Amino acid sequence: MTLYPKLILDALATVRYPGTGKNLVEAEMVADNLRIESMKVSFSLIFEKPTDPFMKSVIKAAEAAIHTYVSNEVEVVIATESKQAARPEPGKLLPQVKNIIGISSGKGGVGKSTVSANLAVALAKLGYKVGLLDADIFGPSMPKMFQVEDARPYAENVEGRDLIVPVEKYGIKLLSIGFFVDPDQATLWRGGMASNALKQLIGDANWGDLDYFLIDLPPGTSDIHLTVVQTLALTGAIVVSTPQAVALADARKGINMFVNDKVNVPILGLVENMAWFTPAELPENKYYIFGKEGAKKLAEEMNVPLLGQIPIVQSICESGDKGTPVALDENTVTGRAFLQLAASVVRQVDKRNVEMAPTEVVKMQK
Repeated sequence: MTLYPKLILDALATVRYPGTGKNLVEAEMVADNLRIESMKVSFSLIFEKPTDPFMKSVIKAAEAAIHTYVSNEVEVVIATESKQAARPEPGKLLPQVKNIIGISSGKGGVGKSTVSANLAVALAKLGYKVGLLDADIFGPSMPKMFQVEDARPYAENVEGRDLIVPVEKYGIKLLSIGFFVDPDQATLWRGGMASNALKQLIGDANWGDLDYFLIDLPPGTSDIHLTVVQTLALTGAIVVSTPQAVALADARKGINMFVNDKVNVPILGLVENMAWFTPAELPENKYYIFGKEGAKKLAEEMNVPLLGQIPIVQSICESGDKGTPVALDENTVTGRAFLQLAASVVRQVDKRNVEMAPTEVVKMQK
């Protein structure tokens, strides 16, 4: 049997690309590098992106079409090309970001997202370039906390790649899965789908030049945490807890998750949220409604820094619901507490970077 290009192209014309409904030839997805050597056929299929979800199925369908309409004895070799540049490999993502910090909690309800939002605002008020990623795929709250629920991020072409442009508010670059899903519907995704969505928000977004990139992780330990540590070189992690014993037990697990050999992310410190209740009209009064200095004692026990103690006042809840984080007003009790927390985080990051510097120099010399 003699093979010739039209025979191959006619077979490929029977295969439709699911994304457009057009056949591979009509969609101009067959590259002009078709080669025939006796009973061997080789060519490339062109996809829009290197992460095209239909790539594997289309390749299989193209091979099957040639075997069906030409001959089952044909050896088919199909390569792929993409119109857009590939996403950088893990470890090489976000080269313009100086420090990447994961903010975690062992359990929900301890105010981790409130701490994340206000820490981002406080760092921006100190003059740093800040990005904030809401990595809580199943319960995103940052759009509401920054009053940008109606924002719809768009993509722009940067050096051959379509990158999502983060929303900007209060000087902070912000992305959340909440911008892309119906807020009234539950996000029913398996772990793989959630992890892939998170990778896109990290690697397919134009974060630009940042001093601090904060990642508000979901509560507990999950695939999302593993995805983050496997995708990015974290500067360190911050664990948030209340002074309450039940929260501290889970905070201990959260710390252990980061420092175990498989993850090996340094703990920058512990934040004690809801450390005490202070009435706005009596700022000097402290009422320890969730226990006293529980997170401080845990920090001492586990030999990690206590970065800050954040009091609970009515305004912190109201500000979060209104989309105006309390850290915007440094004249309030909580506003000052978050500015002090930001300064403490900067000190710990600088300390870690100094400690790591000799190791990095040795690596470069090798």
